[in-house]
Amino acid sequence: MKKILIACCVAALLAVSCSKRGPEYDICVYGGTSAGVIAAYSARMMDKKVLLIEPGGRLGGLTSGGLGYTDIGNKQVVTGLSKDFYRRLGRHYGKLEQWIFEPGVAEGIFEDYVSSAGVKVWKKRRIVGAEVGGGKIVSIRVEPSDGEGEARTVTASMFIDCSYEGDLMAHSGVTYGVGREPNSLYDETYNGVQLMTRHQFPDGVDPYVVPGDSTSGLLWGISDAELLPDGSGDTLVQAYNYRICLTDDPDNMIPITRPDNYDSTRYELLLRLFEAQPDKRRLNDYFIWSRMPNRKTDVNNRGGFSTDAIGMNHNYPEAGYEERERIIRNHREYTQGLLYFYGHDSRVPDTLRRQMLRWGYPKDEYEEYGHWTPQLYVREVRRMVGEYVMTQANCENREVVEDGIGMAAYTMDSHNCQRIVVEKDGVKMVKNEGNVEIGGGRPYPISYRSIIPRRGECDNLLVPVCMSASHIAYGSIRMEPVFMVLAQSAAVAACLALETGDVHKVDVARVQTLLRENPLLDGSLPDVLADDSEAVVPDGGWEQLRRNGGYGPTFYVCNEGGKSIRFPLSVPEEGEYRLYTYYQLTDGTVPVTEYVVFDGKEPHAVSVDRADVVIEGQTHGEWIPLGTFRLAPGTESYVEVSGDPSAGRVVADAMLLIAGE
Repeated sequence: MKKILIACCVAALLAVSCSKRGPEYDICVYGGTSAGVIAAYSARMMDKKVLLIEPGGRLGGLTSGGLGYTDIGNKQVVTGLSKDFYRRLGRHYGKLEQWIFEPGVAEGIFEDYVSSAGVKVWKKRRIVGAEVGGGKIVSIRVEPSDGEGEARTVTASMFIDCSYEGDLMAHSGVTYGVGREPNSLYDETYNGVQLMTRHQFPDGVDPYVVPGDSTSGLLWGISDAELLPDGSGDTLVQAYNYRICLTDDPDNMIPITRPDNYDSTRYELLLRLFEAQPDKRRLNDYFIWSRMPNRKTDVNNRGGFSTDAIGMNHNYPEAGYEERERIIRNHREYTQGLLYFYGHDSRVPDTLRRQMLRWGYPKDEYEEYGHWTPQLYVREVRRMVGEYVMTQANCENREVVEDGIGMAAYTMDSHNCQRIVVEKDGVKMVKNEGNVEIGGGRPYPISYRSIIPRRGECDNLLVPVCMSASHIAYGSIRMEPVFMVLAQSAAVAACLALETGDVHKVDVARVQTLLRENPLLDGSLPDVLADDSEAVVPDGGWEQLRRNGGYGPTFYVCNEGGKSIRFPLSVPEEGEYRLYTYYQLTDGTVPVTEYVVFDGKEPHAVSVDRADVVIEGQTHGEWIPLGTFRLAPGTESYVEVSGDPSAGRVVADAMLLIAGE
């Protein structure tokens, strides 16, 4: 009895001691996605005690999981540590920035972020509960996702949910939604049900097992749901898929073999699509087959029937871990089966079969996962309903927030949500529903209030991934570079919120200033950008265009011969600066663009030959080096751009100065 009493007293003393010490961590980041790594690194760079928890065994999420063909929108929106990530990739590939890359290279960079900053990382741990009290998350409970080890409790002053699923957010009890809102809710036009023409079946493709016989049942993958009116809300989630890394290098290739649970009947509808499109006999007609470095790919969805497993994911957002694993397995089997079907089913057109058989799984990627990515592309799961909801009005620049902590610029983008039967001119046919690809306006700011819960719900949680946005606005924001930008902002805000214990009391102007003046959080000088808005046109002859393709919302083109445009250069301190110009490569660009760099003492002539410029990835422009120059504040220095308009279009967009070597 005495021993029991002593043990109880010791436990009580330990509890009191722990309570006096306070939370174990300043900031807990849940989800080792690209955003999670950047958030954890940012908080460590601000000298906070940080724990990063990743349910899987790999850091980087989709960015290291196959999405190597970066969705950019506009490079202007990629700032801070997000831009630093693409520059670290650039150093690996011998360029300033690299926007297409191999999964393993990306993973290595994310691992370097956490190791260099001393971030404590728990892998293969997933949340199973949260203690919430007094309007705050007190602690969370995590269990081993691989079944090895014990469940553990984590206490922290601030929590950041960087998971794609928003599981920490859900356990905290804050308001969130799943699916598509009706257009009427936020006065939108592209939300809800949308039957559009992109990634669609041509008219007339029969949906039934026996063509023309509705009693024979629907082919695999077709829902019997009724098509609701355009703009109707529902709980459907846009399709998930895998971003597939393959190789055609024989020395690095593992053949695509018949997967477990292979079922060729899943692809009967694809055979009917082949019949309906006899002129389409390239893999790129049925996949977005993007080339990556070292003879690898990032394969994405294209057309009516492709890698998107339409309708297979609707239970995923609210499913338990066991059901999610089943959904993930079904997606993997569907996708691997699709690749095998193309290469081995005799009913597939011969030209397509021969093309597919050139490809296999890369030996040097995902080795611990059987050379297949463990990261399903869960494009949209839960979305918080926070202090501010980003909507279509923001995407179209009709509503502009002043508390921006990051920018977005991508198309309003939703993949299909369902595959159904519709009737047109008395004929029943299969159609996909839900795909939207609508260009918005110029790059637009994302509100700080959209990454924090409503007041009174939770004061110590930030959600930069499953943030507060309507379905269609989220489709524009949900790009990996933007997630990293928002995650850095969330981490900076969380560090400032430690002063008051409330994310709602953060001075957003302080966050904005810190990100502007110390973008890498290491004290290094920020880049100096001279955009076209600062350019001087002394003699006319140049027209400023407001359209996509440039750096930022505008750029200049020359319409008259003998005319130049000048970009003033202003630096914060004397030193060596690497100078770059943002070069747009289009069919109409002049063969040679001439630059004169005046460093304050003498001019330096530099020419850029269009034939020497290589632009890779989802962008029309590239930073091209003009040289290294010693510049000083208070002296006249500039770049002058000219060319021969009779030979094409002379473009002047932006100049970039980077301090140091």
